[in-house]
Formats: sequence, structure tokens, C-alpha cells
Amino acid sequence: MVEGPAAADAPVGSQPGAPPSAEPAPAGVAPAELLLLASVFVIAACGLVYELAAGALASYLLGDSVLQFSTIIGAYLFAMGLGSWLSRFIERQLVAQFLRIELLVGLIGGLLPASLFVAHSVLPGSAGAAFRVLLYGLVGLVGTLVGLEIPLVMRLLKRQFSARYGLKDLVSQVLTFDYLGALVVAVAFPLLLVPQLGLIRTGLVFGLLNAAVAVWALWMFRHELRAWGAHALACVAVAAVLIGAMLGADRLTTWAEDRFYGESILLRETSAYQRVVVTRSAAGVRLFLNGNLQFHSRDEYRYHEALVHPAMAAHGAPKRVLVLGGGDGMAVREVLKYPSVEQVTLVELDPQMTRLFSEQPLLTALNAGALKSPKVRWVNADAFGWLESHDQVFDVIVVDFPDPTSFALGKLYTTTFYSLLDQHLSAGGYAVVQTTSPLIARKSYWTVATTLEAVGLTVTPYHAHVPSFGEWGFVLASRRPWRAPQVLPEGLRFLTVSGLPALFDFPPDMSRVPAEPNRLSDQGLVHTFEAEWGRVHQ
Repeated sequence: MVEGPAAADAPVGSQPGAPPSAEPAPAGVAPAELLLLASVFVIAACGLVYELAAGALASYLLGDSVLQFSTIIGAYLFAMGLGSWLSRFIERQLVAQFLRIELLVGLIGGLLPASLFVAHSVLPGSAGAAFRVLLYGLVGLVGTLVGLEIPLVMRLLKRQFSARYGLKDLVSQVLTFDYLGALVVAVAFPLLLVPQLGLIRTGLVFGLLNAAVAVWALWMFRHELRAWGAHALACVAVAAVLIGAMLGADRLTTWAEDRFYGESILLRETSAYQRVVVTRSAAGVRLFLNGNLQFHSRDEYRYHEALVHPAMAAHGAPKRVLVLGGGDGMAVREVLKYPSVEQVTLVELDPQMTRLFSEQPLLTALNAGALKSPKVRWVNADAFGWLESHDQVFDVIVVDFPDPTSFALGKLYTTTFYSLLDQHLSAGGYAVVQTTSPLIARKSYWTVATTLEAVGLTVTPYHAHVPSFGEWGFVLASRRPWRAPQVLPEGLRFLTVSGLPALFDFPPDMSRVPAEPNRLSDQGLVHTFEAEWGRVHQ
């Protein structure tokens, strides 16, 4: 069969020069046509998975999810546009070129999450220029290849079924299946694929789907492909690589994370929200969320005693306590040291966290089984939405969120959120907010204090030294002035009544600086936080 420029896009069985059919024939959908349209669905699904996987990994490894997703999506869409433009230069051997592109997309896109994960573990300065070049290079390459796919499928459909399709019907059919594939993956990616398979296996599964489309094209167009055996061998080779990577995914993840964390990994899980890793060494146990240290067992007591007791002890006899964040149960452990407490409500977004820290023996030992206490009720929900939909009032509210590294977290440090917090605080109650380092992120720290003041609360800032984190800050907020407690629970390892005043003394290098309130409409705190901590990692 001739596969020259004149024949590449000509309808099968048509006469050269014959005008295209003005209206599609009324016949039903042929099996071959349905398979081509199904391939559009698969291609769209695979393309979006690679885009989401790259964005998710960039967010996990580099932080600031809004920035990472925005730049990844922008680069990917640009590359797709470039691929669509380049497709005009493919004139000969249309089927063979489509088959090669499918195999390349499946191989490179399928291995993209694994490649980035390994690169982050082995490249010097894993958040530096070398990793970013690799990240955007792979995103650009996969996006370009994906951009080539749809125009080629449309040309194959037009060539095979010209009697059925006018231009408007062809575009309508292809885009319908394209958007349907994107919709299915957009829903399944966070709810099913990542929680059940993880990012690495998700990429490999969809790489195999791309390879399956290539195998289907190999069979359907077997009578017109030159060097059919070579194409078949390429399909087998790509499938073998992806299946091999799938079988070795656990070993690959273990090796990469062992290199990255440098300690024995006791537990590693991926939830819909984050990657949870628990490590152990001779020095103790550490918890990492998306690669960021959350606590070290050798000194977490310093952090959690400083977070909880200045507010709890100052109240005197708190009965109802709300803990926002802190799914590890450490803050709850400290709250339960007060006999007056009748009920503790813990609102934690990630159910994986509360499950692990209520069931895993090593972790329950760290929080003294706090999450199993009959006084404790935990809710897996977004704290912002939970406060909006409930009206309970609490004597003490402990806010233990991660730092404002993204706009999703930054909203929990805004005037809007603190206004909600104020509505749930009893007249004589206290709220306490963990508030980053006043030494490293000085303006960020005082921005939080200013934001709490902007909603009418009286603030009392303080800080404590936690060796794993350095100098760390907290802010008490209430409707009445804070008074230093005269007594603390027995058995504390860090705080003492006589030592409390030192926590409220700020040396010149941590003293207050001018700052604007952080509002939901702009979230300047996120940019300030990124700039201040970014200087540390330069």
C-alpha cells in the first residue's frame, strides 16, 4: 500500500478529487469507529494523569501547590499546543507515526512519576535547578507528544469514515470523548487512583493504557503497516519495561525514600492529601508529611507542651476543648492532662492520620493512646468548613495547622478564618495558634499576630526553643488579657511556672515588625512565608 502525502489522509475507497460528503451517513457506529473514539477517551485520560501526577509531585517535593500546579499546567498546555502545531508536518505513514507516538507517551509519561521521585532523591540540591530542569523538561516532552495524538486520531477518523463525518461532526465527536476522559480521571485521580495505587503505580498503569492503544492500532491497521514485526517488538518492549517497573515499584519507592530520609522507614503511606512517612533511628521517631518534618520524638514534648499549656492552665478549668489539625494526637495528649476536661473535639482533614495514630502501636505509644480516650471525638473534615457548619463554643481552641506554604493552607491564617474561630470561643476562653519561627520568618510570625488582632482579639505572642525546628513561635488570642498560670500539670518535661515568663520575652532579632493582616482575598502571608524560608534554603 502507498503511504505518500496524497494517500495519508485520503478516505478509504474514495476517488481522488471527489468532494467530501456534505452530511454524515445515517448508519450506526462501526466497531472500528467506536474503537477509535474509545482511544480518544483513553488518550485524554492518560494525558491528564501525567499532568496531574507532575503537578502533585512538584507540590509534594517543592511545596506551594498553587505555584507548582499553575506552572506545570501552563507548561503542559503550551507543550500540547506545540505538539498540535507540529502534527501538521506529519504527512507520511500516519498510522506508523501514531503508533510510535503512543509508545513514547506511554513509556515517558508512565515512568514520569518514578523518574522524578528518584531524581529528587539523588540529585544534589533536590529542590534546586537540576531537578526543576528535569521536571519541566519531562513535562514539556510529554505534553508535546500528547498534543500530537488528538490531531492524528482526527485524521485517522476522517480518513477511515469520511462518508460519515463532516468537519463539525468529527470535531464534536472527538472533543466529546476527549473531555469525558478528562472528567473521569479528574474525579478518580484524588479519590481512587492516588490513595489506592500511589503516584508511581498510577503513572505506570496509564502508561500501559497508552501502550494498549498502540497495540490496538497495530492490530487494526496491520494490513497497511510496513515493518509490522518491528512495531510489534516495540510494543512488547515498552509493555515489558512498564510491567517490570510496576513489579519493582515498591522496591524503587523504598530505595528512593531511604536515600532521601537517611533513616530506617517504619511506615509509608499515600493518602488523598499527602505522603505520610514515619522513620526511626537511634535518636528517635520522626514524622514527615510530603517530605516536611512534623515532629521528632526526642523533642516533640517541648513543642506540644508550649503549644497547649499556656492556654489550658491560664483558663483554670477548661471543659470543652477544640483541636484543629494535630491528627497525630500529641496536642490531645497534653489537653487530657487536665481533669476538668469533659470533651475534646479533634478536627483533622486526613483520615489516614487519625487512623495511623489511633491504631499503629508505635505511634499510639507516642501520644499515650490519646485518640482512644472516651473523652475524645475526632472528625475528618476541613477545619474551615467545619467551623462554618457548627455552632459549638469551646473554652480552649488549639490550632495546630502546618505552616502556610500554599494558599490552601494560607486560608487557615486569614481574618476570615480567625473570625470563625472567635465565634466558637467562649467569653473567657483562649485560642492558641502555632505560628512558624519568629527568628527565621519574622514578618510571617507577626503577620499572624496582626491578623488575629484585626478581628478584635487580644494577642499574647510567645516562643520556645525546639531543637528539631529551632526557635518556634505561638500566639495566644482571647477577649481578655492573658494571665500567667500559677500552676501547671504534674509530670511536664519542659515547662515550669517559673520558666514561663521567659517564653514571652522577645529579643531584638525577634521583636515585632510592621505587618498587614492576611486576608482571604490576597493571602500575602503565603508569599512572605515563602520568601523568608526560601532565603534559608538558598
